[in-house]
Amino acid sequence: MKKGMKRRDFVKKVALGGASLFVLKDARAVWSYQANNKLNIAFVGAGGRGAALIDEFAKLGENIVALCDVDWNMAAGSFKKFPNAKRYFDFRKMLDDMHNQIDAVVVATADHTHAVASVAAMKLGKHVYCEKPLTYCVWEARVMREVAKQQKVATQMGNQGMGSSGTRQLIEIIRSGAIGHVREVHLWTDRPIWPQGIDRPKDTPPVPQNLDWDLWLGPAPYRPYHPAYHPFRWRGWIDFGTGALGDIGCHAFPLPFLALELGYPTWVQAISSGHNNETYPRWSIVQYEFPARGNLPPVRLTWYDGGQRPSPDLLKDLLKGETIPDNGHLFIGDKGVVFNGRLLPADRFKDYQPPAPTLPRAPQDNHYLEWVQACKTGSSTMSNFEFAGLVTEVVLLGNVALLTGEKIEFDPATMKAKGYPEAERYIRREYRKGWSL
Repeated sequence: MKKGMKRRDFVKKVALGGASLFVLKDARAVWSYQANNKLNIAFVGAGGRGAALIDEFAKLGENIVALCDVDWNMAAGSFKKFPNAKRYFDFRKMLDDMHNQIDAVVVATADHTHAVASVAAMKLGKHVYCEKPLTYCVWEARVMREVAKQQKVATQMGNQGMGSSGTRQLIEIIRSGAIGHVREVHLWTDRPIWPQGIDRPKDTPPVPQNLDWDLWLGPAPYRPYHPAYHPFRWRGWIDFGTGALGDIGCHAFPLPFLALELGYPTWVQAISSGHNNETYPRWSIVQYEFPARGNLPPVRLTWYDGGQRPSPDLLKDLLKGETIPDNGHLFIGDKGVVFNGRLLPADRFKDYQPPAPTLPRAPQDNHYLEWVQACKTGSSTMSNFEFAGLVTEVVLLGNVALLTGEKIEFDPATMKAKGYPEAERYIRREYRKGWSL
């Protein structure tokens, strides 16, 4: 077409001064689509998670017109399934060659190249779906928000749980005051499931055939190839990934952000097993303090990873012999709690009826279809880049606190950590020569 829950179940007003989560249709976003027309979609990242996304959008009947991957070994399966799709190593060449034939772009690369690919596509007026975390650093997330707003394209971050009606109903339940005022939230994960707390390898094996290592590095500092980085294990390396917090935080944080109408935190601080400037720590606990919002009280949100989790004492009178699972969420209100989607104490809520829906539902509870529909009709998505960008900024402030060892007070207007200029290099990465947003 030309212009003319199988993953994790984690999952109004937000932004610098408060921008609406849902946006009105705009002439540039509506284009000339008809409901039964097919999108021409190009993919940046065609192996691993990219391969799964290709299959999801193909199942919806959209056209898979181009596949780009710096590692054609990883992409081989997708190439075989879609032999008519044009193949590229470099997304910049793909966009140069095919921008008149592409309606939308899906980005599923390593974290450190999310922004460069997504921004390039949006600047050409292409709708963009980008995997989580939206970006590698705080500054990139802000740029993504700004470019999406300027270009008025349909956007969505890949936090699939937000497409679930159950997640949206839980947001409505907490907003309705069912558990009263919430002042404390706990989020935890069993990640990392990849190596962290390790040193850079000393050996330099040859680059595999069909992998363009320089393109894989993209804007990151140069280092020799090693299988310790690619595939998948890049998540634990500070130069390439965002650790357990970036990986799962963008699944977990949207729920409290929407349910409690959170914005930027007053401060963020972290403790951990320690890091070595190469990889993220084996475990961490990160605290975010959010200010009062209107008649809503301040909130302390605590994140745990690497086997850490909330104290069982928080639920000792409610779980009745249950143990705290490896992944979860806990909202503590003055009238009750929400624990992994359950209202507790059970006796108090046994006859509870949820409020009438106030949030739109994804068509067929399908996160991917929600974005496709937005591309075709000019509607919005729950995880559009304005909202997802804010969440990503805040999530990644936790990594700033983690890597500096400091209590971070972030000024969203200047994008600086108050009184700590050394944090700048974690808020905004310096790109390697030849790369820019």
